[in-house]
Amino acid sequence: MREPLDSRGVTTSTAGGRRHGARANQRALQEAIKRLIVERELAPGAALPTEVELMKELDVSRHPLREAMKALEAVGIVDIRHGYGTYVGSMPLTGLEAGLAFRGALSLRGDYADIRDLLEVREVLESGLVGRVLDAYDRLDLDELTATVTAMEREAEQGRYAPEADWRFHETLYRPLGNDLVLDLLRVFWRVFNTLDPELPRANDTPLLTARRHRAILEALRARDEAALRAAVDDHFRGIRARVPDRSRSA
Repeated sequence: MREPLDSRGVTTSTAGGRRHGARANQRALQEAIKRLIVERELAPGAALPTEVELMKELDVSRHPLREAMKALEAVGIVDIRHGYGTYVGSMPLTGLEAGLAFRGALSLRGDYADIRDLLEVREVLESGLVGRVLDAYDRLDLDELTATVTAMEREAEQGRYAPEADWRFHETLYRPLGNDLVLDLLRVFWRVFNTLDPELPRANDTPLLTARRHRAILEALRARDEAALRAAVDDHFRGIRARVPDRSRSA
């Protein structure tokens, strides 16, 4: 019995093998580009060799090279600036953010388990680092923290939530630690939850309560009171957790 042919008259097994080979070649090419960046110690923002130079060095044609670059750009490893060249990207956690957002969206239609897991990871990260924030007290921008809380309170008086000020507060709080990966992770968790937030029940939470919880964190920081600071952070997350239904308990 003859194998079925695809639209090009090629047997399906042969076509499938070619597609598998092409994908493997693409992955290998992407790894080669990443290896080149590492070996040449190119920092974020540094220019990569020109397309012609890369074609020669990696022994590839223009089309697969461009496809590899597009794939690497999608995850932030490179930044393609049309008309200017290709640069090492800032490597944000784009892929992680997209994956978590998708899982969270699915979880909204189910038991909310993935959303609770996401929130738990964020809480563990922030609670675990808050003591170190006091160690870096001299580098804290208390004026900026105060301004963000004031902005949240002003919006809350009108019954509105201020997501930009909320994120700015958390970013300013943990920036003195000097750990860019921490900020990237917190940004991912915050963005994903903020995207899902409109679909969550309000429970008894209000913009005013949210602002007050941030004010409590700020006042504990000013007093350099670690116990009060940890209690304020716990209360902050307790308010968020209350908004995520736990259907497994009601089942």
